[in-house]
Amino acid sequence: MMTGKTVPEIQSAALALLREGTVVPAHPLALDASRKLDRRRQKALTRYYLDAGAGGLAVGVHTTQFAIREAGLYEEVLSLAADTAANWTDRPLAMVAGLAGPTAQAVAEARTAVKLGYNAGLLSLAALKGRDQDALIEHCEAAAREIPLVGFYLQPAVGGLHLDADFWARFAAIDNVVAIKVAPFNRYRTIDVIRGVVEAGAENRIALYTGNDDHIVLDLVTPFTAMRDGKPVTLRFVGGLLGHWSVWTKGAVDIFRRCRAEASAGAVSTELLALDSRVTDCNSAFFDVANSFHGCIAGCHEILRRQRLLEGIWCLDPHEDLSPGQKEEIDRVSRMHADLADDGFVAANLERWLG
Repeated sequence: MMTGKTVPEIQSAALALLREGTVVPAHPLALDASRKLDRRRQKALTRYYLDAGAGGLAVGVHTTQFAIREAGLYEEVLSLAADTAANWTDRPLAMVAGLAGPTAQAVAEARTAVKLGYNAGLLSLAALKGRDQDALIEHCEAAAREIPLVGFYLQPAVGGLHLDADFWARFAAIDNVVAIKVAPFNRYRTIDVIRGVVEAGAENRIALYTGNDDHIVLDLVTPFTAMRDGKPVTLRFVGGLLGHWSVWTKGAVDIFRRCRAEASAGAVSTELLALDSRVTDCNSAFFDVANSFHGCIAGCHEILRRQRLLEGIWCLDPHEDLSPGQKEEIDRVSRMHADLADDGFVAANLERWLG
């Protein structure tokens, strides 16, 4: 907890940090061999991300496993992360709660998140597949009345909807929208979000966060331009809210800081541009691209298991596991890109985090 600060002051600092841009890992779920919540290791993960330099945490999102809701773990998992973070550091943090389901459920989750001290809600629209745009916007407006909202363009391969520029213009016009996580894994659809924000005139109010795990570095160093009234308007991604950043997080923070520094200086090196393909190669193994992302959660768990942050790679759904050949791919990228890992950092601090 930020010592001596009121709740409005904490909220203001968190939203300022979110606007400025930071590293927000999507928080995994630590389970034991019985597929029950492992509170000790769940707390250790939170401490790891904060000590690695993350500026916030996203909890109750896809990486946390949407099934925490059916398992009755949503509030417990969010509360554990918030309490652990507050007791571990007094610096400002952007705490983002995942919101899912039909409108009544999303609104209830938003109220729970506010009660637990979360600063914003990342809204999944997957449950509204097949609904028209008016219904989608009404759903977003209802959630935004409860909590500052982070939009979420989730790739269709894992349940997302195709959302065009007109939708994003209407979404960006909602007053309490503070950010958008752009994760369609598609450059054309990424530009649709840029166009929508510019059309709404919301470029100074809404922060863009990359969730495009296939182009993390390029998103962070590329200026994106859309036209408005015959004039160019340029936006940049200010940070990332990523499942990929749930592993090798210290290295991810280092890369983020380098991207910010070089982009701000207006001189992005060829070495940094070349790093994009290496990070994407790692993601291909972690996220199980070869098998249409089936093992994306288990793949991240496998890295954390190897570092001993997790005891195993168990998911709530016993059918979620590594795909055939995925372990070998993780072996390959861990060997080829070992300089991007943070194994030494984790080893030096693990016992303290588990304490």
